[in-house]
Amino acid sequence: MRRADREVKDEKRVDEIIRACDCCRLGFIDGDSTYIVPLNFGFTKEDGKRVFYFHSAREGKKIELIKANSIVGFELDTNHALHAGEKACDYSFSFSSVIGKGMAFLVNDVDEKKKAFQCIMNHYAGNKDWQFTDADVGRVAIIRMEVIELSCKEHK
Repeated sequence: MRRADREVKDEKRVDEIIRACDCCRLGFIDGDSTYIVPLNFGFTKEDGKRVFYFHSAREGKKIELIKANSIVGFELDTNHALHAGEKACDYSFSFSSVIGKGMAFLVNDVDEKKKAFQCIMNHYAGNKDWQFTDADVGRVAIIRMEVIELSCKEHK
């Protein structure tokens, strides 16, 4: 990272930043191009490894791209604020961001899909006690992304 003074290495702080975000952008390889899509997400740790869950329609471009290549890039950002200055070059912008690479898989197991929905709903609604039927989870696709590498940066 070029700006080492802004790098966040504390694992607890990285997780706090992830939890403060409301959108995760996934980047997929699409032939000789990239396809990026913003998604709602849930985040958890399993055996010390970061795992993200996303819900999706069962068909579509991102589903086809995951089937073709499970390696994805991701980006999250939050804590945005503009800091005015006297001159244009004195302006600054504060932020917290996380970028990385992961492996994305479609989840087929009904119990894991219910766990993913719990994770997503807890992220947005702060409640871990939702009930989902098999029919509920059968209507959508669940994407599980296991983080391979990650970096985090803050500018205050």
